[in-house]
Amino acid sequence: MITPTLSDSINTEQGSIVEKAAVEFDKTVNCISEEQHYRSSVYKVLAGLLRTAPNNDALEQVSVFASIKQEGDELALAMSMLGLSAEASDANAVDDEFHALFIGLGRGELMPYASWYLTGFLMEKPLSALRDELAALGFERSEGVHEPEDHIAALCEVMAMMIDEGFAIHQQEIFYTTHMSNWLDHFFTDLSQAESAVFYRSVGRFGQAFSAFEKQYLTMSV
Repeated sequence: MITPTLSDSINTEQGSIVEKAAVEFDKTVNCISEEQHYRSSVYKVLAGLLRTAPNNDALEQVSVFASIKQEGDELALAMSMLGLSAEASDANAVDDEFHALFIGLGRGELMPYASWYLTGFLMEKPLSALRDELAALGFERSEGVHEPEDHIAALCEVMAMMIDEGFAIHQQEIFYTTHMSNWLDHFFTDLSQAESAVFYRSVGRFGQAFSAFEKQYLTMSV
């Protein structure tokens, strides 16, 4: 059985498009393999879009995905559709959408936290277990960040850091399986179907496709 690679979905030229889009969200450049840099870049794009509403510059960066050829698998198609959606979106409208989805009056339409999806409540055992593992891995929450660590954007950021810092694939697989794979599909499906979503429906579809890729990639690489 052959381990899937991002090159099955996007070629080298298209991979550079992924990296270009990630620049808006993270300036870090590391000496890691091309394949791992692509994975890290996707996590950074997802983290950026799910942490805060993108401004026009960020939307312009993501719009480069539109040039990815819509042939091959679901990941390439979802990436291209995200780019086309970014091209057609206005930052003010996306900001309103973001607030309706994730903030709202009291709460948004969706709750992007592992504890919520796994237990129906915030600040529950999944968050405690995550904090213990983050401490063991040497990660600390940045000063000024008030969101719990089980926010979807924070988890994507952790995965990007693990890749950038050269954590072994089996360590990445353990973290992903323990803290992400058991609820991400549900979250991204909800996002892709949310009533308040327009631009973020394409983010949900992209997240679904990348989550499916990661499950296969990580389990077959260890």
